[in-house]
Amino acid sequence: MKRFDMEKEVLNYESAMARIEEIVQLVEHRETGIDALADLLKEAQELMNYCREKLFTVESEIGKIMEKEESIANEQ
Repeated sequence: MKRFDMEKEVLNYESAMARIEEIVQLVEHRETGIDALADLLKEAQELMNYCREKLFTVESEIGKIMEKEESIANEQ
């Protein structure tokens, strides 16, 4: 079972979500031993935190873009 190394591997939202889905499948289908369960859940938590941060950042950037566009439209 391969753990996603957030420091060594290129991480993006899509790959993080794919790994979370993989972990969910492993847990749901009991394809992991009890010893690995805590590590998998910790990994999933780290990935979810990354995704949450990424979404917040993108949402903030989109908000700034929208504000800028509205400002430009109001000037015209």
